[in-house]
Amino acid sequence: MTGVQTCALPICGFAHLGAMKALDERGIYPNVLAGTSAGSLAAVFYADGYIPDEIFAMLKEFRMRNFLETALPKEGFFRMTALSAFLDKHLRAKCFEDLKLPLYVVASDIELGRERIFSSGDLIAPIVASCSVPIVFAPVEIEQHYYIDGGVFMNFPVSVIRDLCHTIVGVNVSPLSTIKYDKSLKCIIERTMSYMVGANSKEERLKCDHLIESEELSHYSTFDFKHADEIYAKGYILASRYLDKHIIEAGNSDKKKQKPKSLLRRLLE
Repeated sequence: MTGVQTCALPICGFAHLGAMKALDERGIYPNVLAGTSAGSLAAVFYADGYIPDEIFAMLKEFRMRNFLETALPKEGFFRMTALSAFLDKHLRAKCFEDLKLPLYVVASDIELGRERIFSSGDLIAPIVASCSVPIVFAPVEIEQHYYIDGGVFMNFPVSVIRDLCHTIVGVNVSPLSTIKYDKSLKCIIERTMSYMVGANSKEERLKCDHLIESEELSHYSTFDFKHADEIYAKGYILASRYLDKHIIEAGNSDKKKQKPKSLLRRLLE
């Protein structure tokens, strides 16, 4: 069985959409998807039947400012009410069972201190919860529990679908890189999240059959919608180069021209 894994912090979702497009163009399709944070946002639209170009156009048009509703800084600076409305408007499926592909979404239970995998029932609240970067966004209440960004405990949830898949291709578009501290709250939040997700991704990365990584995209800001087109294009190019060299060539090594089999693809933070 094969599938796709997508997981990322908010802006990295654009790069992952580019990588998803490269996979689609080569006839590499998922049977199951899993996602954390913005990866869950990309994955839910893909599982709902949208193609990467359509998803990118919607998210780019919506822009970050439309996701935000200012809140008193008691639980977070912003609420994600507008994101909930956006999902409700554009998603054809309203529960996991209605999606065209099985989807697993990771969020972090702030009270119990562990990840939770959502794969059934209401669809929108788990997606919003998985995208709720702590401090920036207020936690999301689901069944009397409060959830924040899934990347806190499991940013690269390969193990969630490892047993369901024959092959996993991991794409890490933002591995840790050094930066100069600019003495801003934004910098502190971004670097803190990057260190957390980097630490909990190490063992998960080892579970991939193929791992695509590049530091090129790690220099973009987490909330950088200004360079969305560049990030989308670079994600596409990064995946295309790897797939053409390692996947397509491997499939043709016996000199037989055959359509690539559907692979479980996993897109990292």
